[in-house]
Amino acid sequence: MPKVSDNNKRIAKNTMLLYGRMLFMMAVSLFTSRVTLAALGVTDYGIYNVVGGMVAMFSILSGSLSVTIGRYITFEVGKGNKDRLKTIFSTSVSIQLLMALAICLIAEIVGVWFLDNKMVIPSDRLYAAHWVLQLSILTFAVNLISVPYNSVIVAHEKMSAFAYISILEAVLKLAIVYMLYVSPVDKLVLYAVMLACVSIVIRLVYGWYCKRHFEETHCRLSFDKGLLRDMFGFIGWAFWGNGVVVLKDQGANVLLNLFCGPAVNAARGVAVQVNNAVYSFVQNFMMAVNPQITKSYSTGNLADMHKLVIRSAKFGFFILLVLLMPVCANINYILGLWLVEVPEHTANFIVLVLLYSLLECYCHPLVTGVLAQGDIKRYEIAITVIYSLNFLASYVFLKLGMQPEVVFVLNIVFKAFVIVALLWHSRNKYAFPIGAFLRKCVMRTVAVFLISAAVVWLLPVSGCDNFLDFAVCSFVIFVLCASLVYFLGITKNEAAYIKNMVASKLHLRH
Repeated sequence: MPKVSDNNKRIAKNTMLLYGRMLFMMAVSLFTSRVTLAALGVTDYGIYNVVGGMVAMFSILSGSLSVTIGRYITFEVGKGNKDRLKTIFSTSVSIQLLMALAICLIAEIVGVWFLDNKMVIPSDRLYAAHWVLQLSILTFAVNLISVPYNSVIVAHEKMSAFAYISILEAVLKLAIVYMLYVSPVDKLVLYAVMLACVSIVIRLVYGWYCKRHFEETHCRLSFDKGLLRDMFGFIGWAFWGNGVVVLKDQGANVLLNLFCGPAVNAARGVAVQVNNAVYSFVQNFMMAVNPQITKSYSTGNLADMHKLVIRSAKFGFFILLVLLMPVCANINYILGLWLVEVPEHTANFIVLVLLYSLLECYCHPLVTGVLAQGDIKRYEIAITVIYSLNFLASYVFLKLGMQPEVVFVLNIVFKAFVIVALLWHSRNKYAFPIGAFLRKCVMRTVAVFLISAAVVWLLPVSGCDNFLDFAVCSFVIFVLCASLVYFLGITKNEAAYIKNMVASKLHLRH
């Protein structure tokens, strides 16, 4: 029992730290997005998003390694084997260095050809697009090398490091915005250069922090052949699943460029920024819970693992819901207040991306459970098929001349099939109780969502013309949704669980 209490206290502490980080980052992100779009213009902003997204497609080669490294490090921290942990970390850093070199080489060859021959870029901005490509490759490689260090911090649940380093990152990005206004050089090129510099600085800071606080990071680069075989058995299947996720997301961004032009990429970029800001509330909660899910499995405590998965999926959904409803009800006013120039389709994209993220709330803890168990072959095959069909469907519908919103609608439809695949695999591999998940999580969350949406739709609480009306409207919707969550969405035990988390945070110093 003391162990459960300690775990809850740790989750509460880490959640609060991550929320403080998130609130600051969200404010900076929304401000910098507005100013950056105004400084660059719709076309240049769209170019940066689509060219940077094209480089991100190369995470098809690296993402599976990143997932594997995070899983193995967290699993071993849960077991407490320090010598094995050192071996895993050293092998992971060596792998990431080699992968970074390989991706740089491939991106140079494939990326330059695709940019010159396939992308829809105004001729007078092609030279700037090449700068963006080269610097995006550098930024990608630097972030890739940081993965083992970030995984160690998450595994040890030292979320304060993320909070403080993220503040530094946000301050540096504010400096970038200032430079965009005062510098006489090409603003798109300058933006790419400065972001690459920020990624290098943050990488060095994370490395310094890990060297000071975690013994396993003090080791020479090496490969353990047995571990490498074990990891690549995991990586081999994770590669396919990660690859099709990248194809669905960044590939769809390229499709939007090919069929609709860079202005639509700018609209998608704004939608992603808003979604990242809102969904970060959920991500920070999940980041605090994920290590506990993995460690519960590594110690054989499946009952606690099942409870954590179900509760985190439900709480994550409700956290997003109470934020999503005010945003969707007042999306046009928010965009007019936030942006100087609002790209066409932006409002629709934002609403659809946020609805997609509601389904992601179910997936996130289920995926953590699947990765903790380790035998991911059938699941990866299933999502490879599902996301490949998703991408093909997006291509077909855009080819038929449909509006770009169809891409986001298809993402939502196919995400439902991913949830089914996750539940089926979880039941087979770690005895996950699907019936309990449907009763305690899905039925309650869907009921609250439908009632909230119906009430918000029927009540005259949207369409604000001034800030006071917007503030009152948002507050009314927030309270309404939060009340529905409290009275219909959660049980008495879960209400007590939340109160205990908050109370544990308030008594952390005692």
